[in-house]
Amino acid sequence: PSVPSRHGAVKAEDTFKTSPFHLDLWFYFTLQNWVLDFGRPIAMIILPLEWFPLNKPSAGDYFHMAYNVITPFLLLKLIERSPKTLPRSMVYVSIITFVMGASIHLVGDSVNHRLIFSGYQHHLSVRENPIIRNLKPETLIDSFELLYYYDEYLGHSMWYIPFFLILFIYFTGCFTPVAEQSRMPVAAVLLMGPSSLYYWYLVTEGQIFILYIFTFFAMMALVMHQKRKGLVLDSNGLFLFYSFIIALLLIAGWVGWLWNDKILRKKYPGVIYIPEPWAFYTLHMSNLHAARE
Repeated sequence: PSVPSRHGAVKAEDTFKTSPFHLDLWFYFTLQNWVLDFGRPIAMIILPLEWFPLNKPSAGDYFHMAYNVITPFLLLKLIERSPKTLPRSMVYVSIITFVMGASIHLVGDSVNHRLIFSGYQHHLSVRENPIIRNLKPETLIDSFELLYYYDEYLGHSMWYIPFFLILFIYFTGCFTPVAEQSRMPVAAVLLMGPSSLYYWYLVTEGQIFILYIFTFFAMMALVMHQKRKGLVLDSNGLFLFYSFIIALLLIAGWVGWLWNDKILRKKYPGVIYIPEPWAFYTLHMSNLHAARE
């Protein structure tokens, strides 16, 4: 006899249950993503520098700390509401890795964004930045490149891989045999816009298009596989799936708009060319603001 567990191993006798649209969780999830993730560099730039000296944590850092606590909590609550029994160990390991990766990113991103006040330009590589290339001894440049590696590569990987893995694990439980349940309420349709726009920001600023597109393909393959069994997505699954589709269209539009930008092309060489919004800001918008002043 097996001991029942809410997040235990998937059992063959699991039945599909009705799962209403989780408006509260999706709303809080989208809101905190916009405020605590997208809003943290904006808060750092807008708020007076004397409130947060350069040798102390910025307002954005406190936003990041709150994000690192609230996001895993909401992800766990989302998993709890799945009508399907999900693998507990994988969920826990993913959450632990997520918190560790986001915390690594907090430190690296904090320093990198504070460098903006010293003239650091995000559209240039570390060694090409005027404030970095003249450092003595030259080994200091290696240290800044290590910091950039922790921020943009290791931190992002340990942050975003478990993030999308948890979303996909949850997505596997969003199927129902009842066709009438495969529709979204009006609130879900309204929330889909800001949710999709955030995924666009996450993919472009985080430089995680490969991870994103593989997650989307896995979701699409699962939808086709379940359809052969007579199962369709419920309202929560539709919300997540359509948000990914709209975000993909936004990414395509973003790349098309900046396709001929030679400076950003140099910053992001290779087959996959997806400029970061903050690199675009430091290249174009910051100069515009300076000219106005």
